[in-house]
Amino acid sequence: MAEPKKSVPNDKKPSRSPFSWMWILLVFLLAGQAMVFFGSGETETISWTEFRRGMLAKGDVEKIVVINKEEAEVYLKPDKIGEGDYADIDKKNSGPHYSFNIGSLENFEQTIDEVQTDTPADERIDLQYEERTDYLGNILSWLIPLAIIIGIWIFIMGRVRPSGNMGGSNIFDFGKSKAQLFEKDQSKITFDDVAGLDEVKVEVREVVDFLKNPTRYTRLGAKIPKGVLLIGPPGTGKTLLAKAVAGEAGVPFYSISGSEFVEMFVGVGASRVRDLFKKAKQNAPSIIFIDEIDAIGRSRGKAASFQSNDERENTLNQMLTEMDGFGSNTGVIVMAATNRGEILDSALLRPGRFDRQIYLELPTKSERRAIFEVHTAPLKLAHDLNLDQLASQTPGFSGADIANICNEAALIAARRNKDAVEFADFMDATDRVIAGMEKKNKIISEGEKKTIAYHEAGHATASWYLKHADSLLKVSIVPRGRSLGAAWYLPEENVIYTKEQFVDRLCATLAGRASEEINFGKISSGALDDLEKVTKQAYTMVAYYGLSEKIGNLSFYDSTGQYESSFQKPYSEATAQLIDQEVKSLVEAAYERTKKILVEHQAELEELAELLLKKEVVYKDDLVGIFGERKFAESETASS
Repeated sequence: MAEPKKSVPNDKKPSRSPFSWMWILLVFLLAGQAMVFFGSGETETISWTEFRRGMLAKGDVEKIVVINKEEAEVYLKPDKIGEGDYADIDKKNSGPHYSFNIGSLENFEQTIDEVQTDTPADERIDLQYEERTDYLGNILSWLIPLAIIIGIWIFIMGRVRPSGNMGGSNIFDFGKSKAQLFEKDQSKITFDDVAGLDEVKVEVREVVDFLKNPTRYTRLGAKIPKGVLLIGPPGTGKTLLAKAVAGEAGVPFYSISGSEFVEMFVGVGASRVRDLFKKAKQNAPSIIFIDEIDAIGRSRGKAASFQSNDERENTLNQMLTEMDGFGSNTGVIVMAATNRGEILDSALLRPGRFDRQIYLELPTKSERRAIFEVHTAPLKLAHDLNLDQLASQTPGFSGADIANICNEAALIAARRNKDAVEFADFMDATDRVIAGMEKKNKIISEGEKKTIAYHEAGHATASWYLKHADSLLKVSIVPRGRSLGAAWYLPEENVIYTKEQFVDRLCATLAGRASEEINFGKISSGALDDLEKVTKQAYTMVAYYGLSEKIGNLSFYDSTGQYESSFQKPYSEATAQLIDQEVKSLVEAAYERTKKILVEHQAELEELAELLLKKEVVYKDDLVGIFGERKFAESETASS
């Protein structure tokens, strides 16, 4: 394959001259108009009274020329020039020497006749009439306003011109693609800046290698993939991975969001798709990256009655045609990212369009440690930082969450006037990201505080004595965000869960309400979040995972999203009632079991509650002192 085309880097834009040709033309027009208005500067304008009393009455005027019946030019007698009142006039000046507006021509002629009543005929003033046409003035009178209007129009068009390397040149280029072009060496992010995605990077790196060394694959008859789709939860690094591809590829890289294709004007989205692929083909080999492709790639035909128009569908149809239609896209690879892969149209996902679908999962402990290494590199760290412990205590965190924790830790350290970011700052940052800002000044009565303490002590006690409950790290009754207290766990990193593990988690979650009932004989609204989690998990066990004996080995989980916009359920009303009964039985059994555990360990529960009222935050060492060493071995790896 031929060497990739080298286009001129567009990071250095040519400087625009402050004086364009329009401004130069305007200056010339104004200068010409000034010449018309001010003339040569040799004729002095006077008033009618000055002319009548100062010149006409004294007999100094040789002749008068009336121009267009509006203005009079006065010529003085040669012997009067350069003397007396006219000493400042050059004798070589043949005139006209003065000019004035005559007003009414009839009155002017009558006045001249009255003044010369007794004047001999040979000495009378010669009164002449001329019709003059000011061609330059007439031209400028309509040319200058026109030039001003054109100048304003050009100025407006320049201001509304879209920014960026791509896009239309003026306000009417709706159908032009708005994709941003990254040339070689423009993107500074490489695969070294992407941590925790080693397996994904192998597949994506192969795409870059396709473009750099195509013969390595085509010599065996293989075809270069046309599309790569990145699917994963938010914050897992899909867009960052695309930026790394732009930095590593060494070929033109077009980046655009899916929402930028769709406008209120019909046909704009399809036009932009055509324009984007046209430019990519002209600069092949190249890469097109479409972020959040679900904005235009939603499955067609679902809930059609609720669609206001089919502009998004037209855009998708054009995308399908461009990716694998009759035309060829040699040297153009399309990358796309979404966190809702289940709603994409099946035609978009078939081989020949997006040949490769890469799934990005939440990072494991080792991957989280690598991500921490990347984001802590620019920070000034203290010597007590333990990345392994940080990775263990952030289960279920995405790369974006970890980046946020590192930034929050630096902000907390700066707020405390520290010289380096310590491990305690990272712990506080983790708490803030999970539960929100600490609210020590929140007004809570003593009775409410005691209820919260016993509630959280119930969670801690039950989880300590349940085999499959998560390992407990600390318990707090300090309000954070919307929560009044919290128990912090270290979930085990499991791929699959058994029914026993689910039931133990239900019991640990219900322990807060059970503790309130046992110790106070009444329950409160403080278990709202716990009950929400329990209800969702119980329905998941029964309706999705088939962990109910009465329902059997059936799952009503919809991985295709077919029932998402439908009013129908994938089961009958009788089955729905059975599911509700099974969920209720499952939760009631877990609740009774939890109360039994708390009654057996009532003394430890009360001791922990009183310690919480005293210290507000109790760590694992204090928990071991109250409950003793936990009988169940903790997993060496921890994640969510």
